[in-house]
Amino acid sequence: MKVDLFDFELPKELIALRPVAARDGARFLVVRGAERQDRRVGDLPDYLESGDVLVFNDTKVIPARLTGKRRAAKIEVTLHMNEGDGKWRAFARPAKKLKPEDVIVFSDGLAATVLDKGDAGEVSLQFNCAGDALGRALKQAGVMPLPPYIASQRPVDERDLTDYQTVYGRKEGAVAAPTAGLHFTDRLLKAIAEKGVRAAHVTLHVGAGTFLPVKAEDTRDHKMHAEWGELNAEAADIINGARKAGKRVIAVGTTSLRLLESAADEQGTVRPFADTTDIFITPGYKFRAVDMLMTNFHLPKSTLFMLVSAFAGHENMKAAYGHAIEQGYRFYSYGDSSLLFREDSL
Repeated sequence: MKVDLFDFELPKELIALRPVAARDGARFLVVRGAERQDRRVGDLPDYLESGDVLVFNDTKVIPARLTGKRRAAKIEVTLHMNEGDGKWRAFARPAKKLKPEDVIVFSDGLAATVLDKGDAGEVSLQFNCAGDALGRALKQAGVMPLPPYIASQRPVDERDLTDYQTVYGRKEGAVAAPTAGLHFTDRLLKAIAEKGVRAAHVTLHVGAGTFLPVKAEDTRDHKMHAEWGELNAEAADIINGARKAGKRVIAVGTTSLRLLESAADEQGTVRPFADTTDIFITPGYKFRAVDMLMTNFHLPKSTLFMLVSAFAGHENMKAAYGHAIEQGYRFYSYGDSSLLFREDSL
């Protein structure tokens, strides 16, 4: 499909630079086919039934944005995928000043050697420490990797250390937040549980590639960056049990959805999964594991807007986004949310 089909005009003032004060007080657009309802995130339980399963991505964001020097040259690095033993894939700027075997010094105790260079500023780095020691060093030298459309408007501050994490995150490794989950509070989670809805936790360590623009003219020519994910046997049993009982599986965020679809067979049964995934979902994709999707509002011509168009219907989503813009919904990571019903299940 032509990428231009997923373009739309978004007023700059609708890009949220901060979340609302109460996470579950954000606006909530419910999209069921051509039908739309304007609600609040705290109303989510109204759309759930006992026995349904909400699938949450429990990744936590690490301070993955680093500034260092290669001799006299300033180098900015954003980590995007952990390859183990202190090795990371990253985006560097300006990458043209780097070559294999160059050493970038980030602080007195943290440095990395360039192993190789890829396309679009991607590099492979070997840090001088690994494991917990690297985690501690990143917390000292790194900053929260806010999306470019926020970071270009204001500096990262102490509020972001809390605002850009979900209340249920527990596994460090993401370099971007699973933003649909930012709307949940302990109060909302309690209300959901009291309705008899079960929770299943999966992990997808979101990479910085999620912010990269689609430069190809046709979706067939776009290459997704891989991200590491895990779905364990306990979560698989909860999800498969709900499906067998005729209940619904609701993905909290596109990251949860992408992992579930990566782990599902043709019949929609999910299997334990621990691997990377570069699944790219566009209209025409046959969904197997997910019935509903909670997600924020995404960038024009982005892979995520393509995904929601595939899920809820391209024309439906164009109309829904037009409605959201007209009504002043707040967009992107710190913005408002939506609940989408899968078009082919209505």
